[in-house]
Amino acid sequence: MAVITDLSGSVAVVTGGTRGVGAGITRALLEAGAEVVTCARRPPDTPVEAAGRTARFLPVDLRDPTAVGDFFARVRDDHGRLDLLVNNAGGTPYRMLGDGGAERQARVVELNLLAPLTASLAAYEVMRHQNGGGAIVMIGSVSGTRPSPGTAAYGAAKAGLDNLARSMAVEWAPRIRVNTLVLGMVRTELSHLHYGDEDGLAAVGRTVPLGRLAEPADIGAACVFLASDRAAYISGASLSVHGGGERPAFLDASTAHH
Repeated sequence: MAVITDLSGSVAVVTGGTRGVGAGITRALLEAGAEVVTCARRPPDTPVEAAGRTARFLPVDLRDPTAVGDFFARVRDDHGRLDLLVNNAGGTPYRMLGDGGAERQARVVELNLLAPLTASLAAYEVMRHQNGGGAIVMIGSVSGTRPSPGTAAYGAAKAGLDNLARSMAVEWAPRIRVNTLVLGMVRTELSHLHYGDEDGLAAVGRTVPLGRLAEPADIGAACVFLASDRAAYISGASLSVHGGGERPAFLDASTAHH
């Protein structure tokens, strides 16, 4: 794949960057020349590598503000600067609201909204003092823009994350750009939990106008663009990476009727 842009000399942090979408983002940043530090609670089974280079891993609990602050201070001390934060860590089990209980739902909001806020505040303390500022990318979801039965707290958190990014983009301008990638369905090692076997994945892919689920590399390419100088005038934006979204249900209903 041709490198869209050159991120050589830049330092990036990808939360949850060890598997799935996060690993795809990490690989794309490595291919573009960035130094990448990933973080999660547990180390990956195998290091994330691309283009003959390897991402560094540091453990951190993103729900612990003190630990998060120490993590970003360490990145600054070890690497000299921080140019990009990708708030990718998140997720949710499938659970209807009436089955979850308030505490479980609150944990989903904590992981998907408060943890990215905590990480962004810590990254801001590094970026605001350095030449060139920095960029923050939130990994959002179409769940934040449409009803999300079974993942309601997650959808509400992702809606809040998009709004938070817009406010950060205003408050932290002009030194720091903040944008959101609004993801649709992505094919990862956990896809079968949501969409079933290969036949199920193919059937779900056919509901997308572009005819397939996203690959993690598709998300990574969009992250590289938003991190780069090519996006120098893009801040407070929400970029949909969803293959054209979902076909309106009435189209299929009306076709079946005729």
